[in-house]
Amino acid sequence: MNERIKELAVEAEFSEKDLHIQGDNFQKFAELIVKECAQAFEAEVDTWKEMVPYQGSMKRKGTQAIKQHFGVGE
Repeated sequence: MNERIKELAVEAEFSEKDLHIQGDNFQKFAELIVKECAQAFEAEVDTWKEMVPYQGSMKRKGTQAIKQHFGVGE
C-alpha cells in the first residue's frame, strides 16, 4: 500500500489489522478517490474562461501532481 495512503488511513483511525485484512480493497478505494479528485480538477480547469496559453499544460501538470502525491497511476 502506498505510504501516504497508509498514513491517511492511520490518521482516519483505521487499525493496522483493518489495513491488513482489507488492504487491497482499501487501496483500490483510495485510488478511486484520488482519480475522482483529478477528474474534478480537470473539469474545473475546463470551466476557466480566461487562461494563459498554457492551459492544457497546467491541467496536465495539476492532475499529475495529485496522482503522483498519492502514488496512483492512470
